[in-house]
This record gives sequence, structure tokens and C-alpha cells, in this order.
Amino acid sequence: MLACVVHGAGDLRVENRAPVEPGEGEIAVDVSFGGICGSDLHYYHRGAVGDFHVREPLVLGHEVVGHVAALGSDVDGPAAGTPVAVHPATPCDDCPECAGDHRNVCADTRYLGSAARLPHVHGGFAQRITVPVAQVRALPPGLELERAVLAEPLSVALHAVRRAGDVTGRRVLVTGAGPIGCLLVAALRRAGAAEVVVSDLLDAPLALASKVGATSVVRADDPAGPGEADIAIEASGSPAGLRTCLERVRRAGRVVLLGLLPPGEVGFLGNVVVTRELTLAGAFRFDREFDEALTLLADGLPVDPVVTHTFPLERATEAFEVAGNRAVASKVLLDLS
Repeated sequence: MLACVVHGAGDLRVENRAPVEPGEGEIAVDVSFGGICGSDLHYYHRGAVGDFHVREPLVLGHEVVGHVAALGSDVDGPAAGTPVAVHPATPCDDCPECAGDHRNVCADTRYLGSAARLPHVHGGFAQRITVPVAQVRALPPGLELERAVLAEPLSVALHAVRRAGDVTGRRVLVTGAGPIGCLLVAALRRAGAAEVVVSDLLDAPLALASKVGATSVVRADDPAGPGEADIAIEASGSPAGLRTCLERVRRAGRVVLLGLLPPGEVGFLGNVVVTRELTLAGAFRFDREFDEALTLLADGLPVDPVVTHTFPLERATEAFEVAGNRAVASKVLLDLS
């Protein structure tokens, strides 16, 4: 089978690998589509995500859908041929975080396409993968694979909305109109936000944000700024975006940090947090939101404009280059079928 493998910074290869047969409690999935995530781009361009460096060849990808190929022994799961989505995380289910409904921050989680462990956990950009049955979800009736592939990034957005609290009738600022930022817009509107204002430095992402439900958009370099918000969600991963959130959220407001900031210490307006009594909340990955995301996608959540390009697996390097150009692309898919 073919797989998309990163060997180091700038070294991405499509190579043959032997598929792993499903064992006890496992399911093999023939992957149809995979979405290129920001972390995949970091592994490609930098050979690392944060402090996690590629130390051995790593199959990338954690946003994948396909069809069940085979079931291992003692598996009660979807039958062969069933269209499915794959939840990328396998938490330990035996730590205080897992017991306290914080499985998404389990320190012993295995996550598809991650270099956090050694040996690395290979990802889903392969024509066939084998995963524990608990990670496999049969798609709701009528949900096409091309939409279902957005379940993972939409889950990230849904978890951020959950961390934001009740958004009903509120004015919410989102800094960053990348794929996650745009999915946030749709999730916030679905959750009842009265206004969703999006800021970004580029016009093309802002146009996409409008298409998925933003009530207004503003260039991040516009001196007038986005105005005051009840809640702000930082989705750009930039110190400037965090500053905007802290400056523009109302007194006693809430700021959710979703985008991963540059490694190391990042200065921020601590005195503003103190004197305006702001609440800061982190949002990392997701857990049970994955099933909610699949339901929302099946119900027609208006997120189709987020997918801008699809490339065959053989053109993976080209796909990664396009995905890294925010002026032309949002979510880029690999077709592995």
C-alpha cells in the first residue's frame, strides 16, 4: 500500500509500506480521504510540532475517513464495507484526567500521526490503517465521506465552543480564519451566538468565514479593529491574535486559547487580564465532540466551503505546499482511494 511519510523537515515521501493486519480488538480501514492539518504542515516544514520532533519516519495524518476493510478477532464493530470515520485518539482510561471527563488531555494518549512518543504513532495517510475498534465510527446515513472528513477539525471547534461557555445571544470574536476558525464560525452560529466577528490578515480566509456564517469580518491590520466582544476565541496561533482577544473582549469577559502559540514563553497582557478580571481558558483537541460533529455534518451544517482543494495521494508534496498557502487554500484533502 502507499503511505505519506515524513522523514524530516522538507522531506515528505509517498512510499510503499506493508499493511498491518487487524489483531484482537482492532479494525482495518481502507482510507478514502484525509485532511491536511496544521500539525501535519509543521512536521513537513519544520520536522516538529512544538517540542515533538520527528526522530524516525512517520506516517502523517489524523483526519481520515474510509470503509471498513476487515475485523480482527473478538471485534463487535461495523461490518466490512461500512463507511466510517476514525477518531484519532486512544486515551488510557486509567488516569485522573480520563476519570474526570478530560480524556482529551490524558498524558498517556496515543494520537494518530504524532511524534510525541517513540516509537511514533503512525497516522492515517495510508491506503489501509489498523486501529482499535473504539476509534471507529460508522457514518450517519446519508453523510458522504467528503463531508465526514471534516469531523476531526469540527470536533476541535466544538470543544472550543464548549470551553467558551454559553454563547447564546453573545457577540463572539474569532481571531484567525483558517480551517478551524471557519469551522468555529459555523459551530458558534449553531450554538446560538448572535454575532460572530472574524479577524485575519488575509482577504481569502475572511471571505470563507463569511460564507460559513460570520456576521462580519475585519482585517487584523485595520486600525479600527473588530470592536468589543463578550467572548473571544484565539484560533490563529499568533501572539498578535492573543493580544487582540485580550484587548477586545469586554471587562469580565472570557478568552479561549485554541491556536497553538510559538514554542517557549510568549508575552501577553497580564495586567489587562488582572485589571479587567478576564477569564482565560485553554482548549486542546476534543473527546466526545467527535460524535456530535458527525451528527452536525449529517444534518447539513454549512461548512462545505472550507474544503478548497483535493489532491491524489501521489501528489502529496504538492498538496502540502498548497495547504501551506493561506492566500489560496483552506482545508486541503488527500484522496487515498
